[in-house]
Amino acid sequence: MYALPRPPDLHIHWRQDGDPDGLPVVFANSLGTDLRLWDKVVARMPQGLRLIRYDKRGHGLSSAPPGPYAMADLRRDLEALMDHLELRDCVLVGLSIGGMIAQDLAAGRLDLVRALVLSNTAPKIGTTELWETRIAEVNSEGTASMAPGIMERWFSKAFRETEECALWQQMVAATPDHGYAGCCAAIAETDLYEQTSTLRLPTLVIGGSEDGSTPPDLTGELASLIPGATHALIRGAGHLPCVEAPDVYVEHLTGFLAGLGLLDPAS
Repeated sequence: MYALPRPPDLHIHWRQDGDPDGLPVVFANSLGTDLRLWDKVVARMPQGLRLIRYDKRGHGLSSAPPGPYAMADLRRDLEALMDHLELRDCVLVGLSIGGMIAQDLAAGRLDLVRALVLSNTAPKIGTTELWETRIAEVNSEGTASMAPGIMERWFSKAFRETEECALWQQMVAATPDHGYAGCCAAIAETDLYEQTSTLRLPTLVIGGSEDGSTPPDLTGELASLIPGATHALIRGAGHLPCVEAPDVYVEHLTGFLAGLGLLDPAS
């Protein structure tokens, strides 16, 4: 585990797994989660890849400066990390707000991104009013009180009945209130329809049939914005299919990479 300093006194926590000389695959997390969101995916990925994940500001072990945050802040944090690591031509995988960060970064830094995987996300998620209400709730009640309701939107009924779901509820509850609210403010202001419609990168869009936060109609619409994009819908999974259905998730991800000729056939 490492820290990347960003002035003023902002640190971004990140981790690298796999082959340090391999194709870089960078993962960006959802609201209320840290880099452990990708544990099951990383464990299942083939050899020969350089797998990089990080905690966005306000989450995990990264700094949690006072909010509100802007999408430009979140994009610059990831951009600074990728520049620090001297990454180029990466495959960028982003889920939910992580997918919004990925869309925004890809539109402005084509040197950094060669292909996109946009998971359970959209160019615009919810309404300004919805996020303002969410921010007020966080500020008055805290993330711990909201965590059970978030599980309802995130996971299928079957997964919510497992012991593992309690761990994800605990992760949300441990997220700093102002970090969570700061990222809510970034989502509230963000509309990427115009930028995303200009993308011409190879793109895989992943959705979950039971997703209560970014339902399949939103992920399908996102795929339709990007010429040539593929839409993969994971049946029975909610907002975090990388957690609920990691085998299927990795099958889609590695199939996408193989189709682009980015995987070693021997891996």
